[in-house]
Amino acid sequence: MDELYMRKALDMANRGFKRNDVPVGCVIVKDGKVIAKAYNTKNIKNCSINHAEVLAIKKACKKLGTWHLDDCTLYVTMEPCLMCCGAIIQSRIKRVVYGASCEKFGYACEVLNSKKNNHRVDVTGGVLVDDCSLILKRFFSDKRG
Repeated sequence: MDELYMRKALDMANRGFKRNDVPVGCVIVKDGKVIAKAYNTKNIKNCSINHAEVLAIKKACKKLGTWHLDDCTLYVTMEPCLMCCGAIIQSRIKRVVYGASCEKFGYACEVLNSKKNNHRVDVTGGVLVDDCSLILKRFFSDKRG
């Protein structure tokens, strides 16, 4: 099932790519149903916090009428950054599945399972890693020539 939902996150990443934003896509699943989906709009909206994870979390909270996303799994095409890890912890998401690792900004394994947190998240990385990495490489190679 992880690959199925990661493909949906990749669809969202492609939407961001087509709109000239960093192609990161995210879906949030509860009880086998996608309840929220988003892609980065940081460049589109000129807002540094418009990461796919944060936008999807906001949509999921609105849909469920609560900030507690305890029984949800978040699928994202790139390892969450520090800000997104904070949002994941605060919303009590149960599980995070990501595709590509991110050496510069990825914090999923370090932060989401820290003993300092009152909430720990089950983390699975590397799902469809080749597809998730490829879209990022295409985007940045186009930008940097």
